[in-house]
Amino acid sequence: MKLVSRGLIALVVLLHLYIAWFEIFAWTDVGPDTFSSLDPAIFESTTEIAANQGVYNLFLAAGLVWALVIRDPHWSFRVAMCFLGFVAIAGLTASLTLEVSNGLPQLIPALLAIAATTVNYRTSSPQQVSETA
Repeated sequence: MKLVSRGLIALVVLLHLYIAWFEIFAWTDVGPDTFSSLDPAIFESTTEIAANQGVYNLFLAAGLVWALVIRDPHWSFRVAMCFLGFVAIAGLTASLTLEVSNGLPQLIPALLAIAATTVNYRTSSPQQVSETA
């Protein structure tokens, strides 16, 4: 389960690195094709806003990488849950405020990673879990 948990966290990291690249560097080039229902003129005027969003996605990726490199299992779990929770909230918000299809690519991997990481944490050291819970 540890491999599944870490793999799903890594998947969320890669997703947010891609989103960050897209929003920071490719917003005006790729954006109009990706969001074809929007007026192409909007992308030039929202470049700074998109880049700012991209930086937030970099923070999410950095937090999850941090969770993967922390050696203490309790702190690794806590940091992973914090940043995966942020991603899940962002995905849920996008699903509710934009379109469901916009939020699901963030929400589903985050929820799967939360589930796998929780199962891994609870089954890997049950005695330590009950002492800290």
